[in-house]
Amino acid sequence: MALFPRSSIAKKWLNGLTGLGLFVFMAIHLSENLLLLANDPMLFNGWAYFLRKFGPLLTLIEVGLLLFFLGHIFSALSVYFDKRKARPSRYAVQGNAGGASRKTASSVTMIFSGLVLLAFVVWHVLTFRFGPGIAQGYVVILDGQQVIDIHRLVVEFFSNSLNVAIYVGVMVFFGFHMRHGFWSMFQSLGVHHPRYTPALYSLGVLVGLLFAVGFIVIPIWVYFNPVGGALLGGTS
Repeated sequence: MALFPRSSIAKKWLNGLTGLGLFVFMAIHLSENLLLLANDPMLFNGWAYFLRKFGPLLTLIEVGLLLFFLGHIFSALSVYFDKRKARPSRYAVQGNAGGASRKTASSVTMIFSGLVLLAFVVWHVLTFRFGPGIAQGYVVILDGQQVIDIHRLVVEFFSNSLNVAIYVGVMVFFGFHMRHGFWSMFQSLGVHHPRYTPALYSLGVLVGLLFAVGFIVIPIWVYFNPVGGALLGGTS
């Protein structure tokens, strides 16, 4: 039995399903990161500590997330190269084709934005998941136990203007990727109809914008408010 699907339809289904899983994860991840906007470092550290309590289950979830990520990359690249084989010559006109084709700057740059996001994810994981921890002095006491001070790590990371600039730039790519990816996800899963496809497409634009703005606000806020602030009603 082949490890990965070979038919075009199966590859599109895999891309849609893994895209849906990653969409849910990113929505949760954004809501977690928005805790950084509160005037309470312990709130962010407390949430990270809560997740760590799941132990092996958290590790299993992370492995599952990795498999989803790899499956999404494989299916996206496979579908892309299948299309290139079927159509060796590129379109004479690039850009927004309008109408039912939904060809936009977002759609024609999906592979490029995806590769940018892949490089970013590797950098992000190495920095925050496998970066400095308790042994390097990033420690805080919660429930009488020493746990990693992830809030301090994030604040120090975003105190570097270059890191902020790179993060913001990548999130712009992420917004474009989500703009087309959200609508394409439903199309890959067979959820498309002339009646509601335009609504899904418009919703994709909104989703891409919300994700981009949501993630962009965080590093900028932390850079200018390294010790917290009153954005969510706290006092500085």
